[in-house]
Order: sequence, then C-alpha cells, then structure tokens
Amino acid sequence: MNEKNPSVARIVFAYLVVYIVWGSTFFFIEKALRSFSPFVLGSIRFIIAGSLLMGYCGLKGYKIFNREDVKQAIFVGFLLLFIDMAAIIWSEQYISSGIVSILSAATAIWFIVFDKPKWKENFSSLPIILGLVLGFTGVIMLFAEQVFGQTDDGEKSQNLIAMGVLILGTIGWTIGSLTSKYSQKDKSEKRKEQPLNVIVKTAWQMVTAGVAFTTVALLNGEYKAFDYNAVYLADWGAIIYLVTFGSILAFSSYIWLLQVRPATEVSTYAYVNPIVALLLVHFFTDHQVTPLQIMGLVVVLFSVLLMNWNLYKNNRTIRALRYRKKLKRVKNMAPKSSIPRIIEVAEFSAKEKKKQAKEAKKENN
Repeated sequence: MNEKNPSVARIVFAYLVVYIVWGSTFFFIEKALRSFSPFVLGSIRFIIAGSLLMGYCGLKGYKIFNREDVKQAIFVGFLLLFIDMAAIIWSEQYISSGIVSILSAATAIWFIVFDKPKWKENFSSLPIILGLVLGFTGVIMLFAEQVFGQTDDGEKSQNLIAMGVLILGTIGWTIGSLTSKYSQKDKSEKRKEQPLNVIVKTAWQMVTAGVAFTTVALLNGEYKAFDYNAVYLADWGAIIYLVTFGSILAFSSYIWLLQVRPATEVSTYAYVNPIVALLLVHFFTDHQVTPLQIMGLVVVLFSVLLMNWNLYKNNRTIRALRYRKKLKRVKNMAPKSSIPRIIEVAEFSAKEKKKQAKEAKKENN
C-alpha cells in the first residue's frame, strides 16, 4: 500500500471510491432496513467485513495480535463502529438518509467542543468560532425542518428522537477518535512492541462492532424474529454492497490515500458524501428533499470548511503554491544577469525549503 509515486489514475479512482461509495452507504443502509432490523443489519455487515479483512491480513502475513493495540482497537471500534453506526442505522428507520448524512458531516462541531488540549488554539481562531456557530445553526435548521415540516405529532416526535440519537452517535464517534489520537501519542514513546498494521487494527474494530451488534440483536430478540426467507433479493444486494464496497474497499482506499496524499486533502470527502447521499435520496427514494434541507447542507459544509480553515491554510499544497509565488516575485527583483539576485534567490529557496521541512515534521508529530 505504500507507494512513492502512485499513478494519477489510482489516486483518482481511490478518491472516487471514498467520495461516492462512502456517500452512498447512507442510502444503502436505508434500503437494507426494509428487510433487516437495525442490529441484525449491523451484525451481518461487520461480522462479515471484519472476518474478511482479518483473513486478508492473515494472508498478507501481518501480525494479528498485540495486547496493547487490540485493547485499544476494541475500545475505539466500540465507540466508532458500534455506537455511531448503531445510531445511524437506527435513526434511518425514521428519517431520511440525506438528513442523516448532513448531521454526520456536522461531527466536526464536536471535535472542536471536546478536543480540550486544543481549546486555547481553537477558540482563539475567528474562522473556527464562526464555523462552530454556523455548524450549530445548520443543525438547528434541520431540527426546525422536522418540527415544522411534519403534520403528524407522533411522526414529528419520533423523528426528533431519531435525530437526537444520531447526535449522540456522532459524539461517540468524536470521543472514540480523540481517545485514539491522544492515547496513541502518549503510548508511542513507551512502546516496546512493534505496532500492528493499521488494517489489522481496523479489522479488530470491525470484529468488535460485529460482536456488539450481534449481542444486542440476540438480547433484544431481533435475531429470533429475523426470517431469512422474507429478505428481498435487492436487500441482500445492499448488504453485500455495504460489506464489500462500504466497509472494505472504501476504507482501504481511504487508508491508502492518507499514505500518498495530504490528510487535509483526503478529508475533503466530508464535503462530498452528504451531497452524494442527498442526490440518491432525491432520485431513488420517496423522501422529499426540501429547500431547508439544502440550505442546512450548505451551512453545515461551509461551517466544516471554516472549522478546518487553519489546516487547509497550512497544508503542503497551499504552502507549495505560496512558495512558487514568492519565488517568482524574488526572481523579478533584479536583472537576470545580476549575481546578487542569484544569491538572493538561492538563499530564499534554501530558507523556504527548510521552513517547509520543519512544518512538515511538526505536522507528522
């Protein structure tokens, strides 16, 4: 998976998978819920995906077990792939997959709110504060759409509960992500054993989610009431899609892109996924995409852009463009034959390269 000079075609393909496939999973979850109850759906999806991914890691010869990493993967997998996905799947019984995808994109809000070590940095940044305010505004707009857009009080109440559950799920995702981030950083200096490959950790996370979904489905009677013969063929197709494309191909593409492209560039999938989900809802379901939902989407995505503004501003691509612009300006400061100009350009280039290397090292740490 590590490549120094990957082809443009592979990069484009990986981005298309992450952009479109991940965005479409919301739609296919909604479709599969016609035949599968929420926890049975999660159970089948993650047990199969986790087993296939673990089998792949075994065939590749990756080390499968490391007590410290497996313990961490189980905890993170429970929060990220069980709590959050359970909230998404359960909520899609009552609200449109388009609304679910928009609220999921608003997870960036909770990263700002719960990332305590970065409070000083985040809350001293005007773009981040504006993004936070806009993000909450977008979420309120979606709640308002459910309050004023429904005539039946029972349906209105159920939809609001589903949206509340979904918000709790995104908070679980955030806490799991931040826990993984900081615990990994704290343990990196004390680590004696070689860490497990990231795909192995992901396999453990999926297996953990599969076991958790299965346990709940057994305890709440969903598996007892489940009838394999009553499942529509198209819904089996949705499950297969979620396992192969949604859980394995899309995530593998995401991990590969993180290794060959800047993380801030890869994170742009968050802007595309809700758009894909909303388009699928509009063209292939009976749900109505309202103007307020579209406005909420625009507000939420713009808020995410603002909350990530400092990251985008300092990423390698933007720095490279700035460097070229400055270098061009310096080159035009004196005649081409000027020796002082040549020295100045050389010194400027060396200084900028040193600065970029230092910033890149800081990012990696």
